[in-house]
Parts: sequence; C-alpha cells; structure tokens
Amino acid sequence: MLVTLVLLGLLSAAGIAVGIAGSRRAGTSTAEPPGSQFEGAILPPRVRAPDFSLRDENGRAITMREFRGRPLVVTFLYSHCKNTCPVEAQQIKGALDDLSQPVPALAVSVDPANDTPASVRRFNAEQNVTGRIRWALGPPAVMRRLWKRFAVTGQSHVAEHMSLILLVDRRGFERVGFAPQQTTPERLAHDIDVLLRERS
Repeated sequence: MLVTLVLLGLLSAAGIAVGIAGSRRAGTSTAEPPGSQFEGAILPPRVRAPDFSLRDENGRAITMREFRGRPLVVTFLYSHCKNTCPVEAQQIKGALDDLSQPVPALAVSVDPANDTPASVRRFNAEQNVTGRIRWALGPPAVMRRLWKRFAVTGQSHVAEHMSLILLVDRRGFERVGFAPQQTTPERLAHDIDVLLRERS
C-alpha cells in the first residue's frame, strides 16, 4: 500500500530501519512539512483505514465503522509475543493515560492461528490494558486480507511481524504512523491530542 511505502521512506530517511515483506506500489515520498503539528510520520492524505467485520476477544462484533467520529489508535499484535508486543501495549497504555478524554485502541491480530479469545484476554490482563485495547480476531485467510489492506506483515515461524502504530482520525483516515523506535507515550499522546482538537 502506498501509505506504508511512504511511511517507510520517511522512517528510513530518519535512519530508522523497519522491515516489510512483499511488493508495494511505488509512491512519492513526502518529508514532514516544516511546522507540522505531528511528531510521528505524516501519511499521504485521504487514505481511509480499511473496514472489516470481525469479533473481539469477548466475542462481540467489531468493525472499523464503529470508531468513526473519534480518533483511533491501531496496532498489530499477537498474544504470545514476549518482546515487541508488550512494549507497544505499554506505549499505547501510557499515551491513553495521558489524555484528557477516552480514545479507543485497536489491536489487529497478526497470529490468528494462535490468538484465541482466552490468550488475548490473558495478554490484556498481563499488560493491564483490559478494556483499553480491543482486538480484531478472525480466521487466518480473513486476517491475511486485512493485513494486505493495512500493508503489514503477519507473524510467522520465519519472520517477525511488522511493528507499527497508526493513528486514524475521526473521519476514518490514516494520518500518522509510528515505528517502534519512534514511539514514546508522550509522542503518541501529543499526536492523538492534535487529532482530538481537529474539527470533524
């Protein structure tokens, strides 16, 4: 997807290495404009976050459409992860704790064969994010299509999944991306707050 190519170009220009598998359409890299309000990498304009209809860790229906009207944090995790995923969950939790109003966070499963509702609930409990981060769970074939639309890679026995945090605005457009090396709770909270202050 063009969004991820541009994001990776921006991150590489800053000396940050992020792995991604698969071919993508070439896009025009745009440097962050001078005086930008955002601290993360600005994504190309008017790219809508892909819609889906899945189930969360409690068996409830979850769609991208239900988050319209408020900013959304999107990340890509798996519940048996012991390194990057707990760190990302804590970065997001720290950012949400710093905000003056609630903002939803969504974790898209990148290991659908092993991410069960029970394992996800256990991960959330261990990270103290129960009720703060909802997961989108589904069969492997369905999740692979969703990863492709987000332009990320899943977890496998030969390669670690792509770590990325996206901020989606209240209209459903992907606006800002953070690679792990860029992310702090403070930077995330700052950019979420910018989105909260925007008019719909």
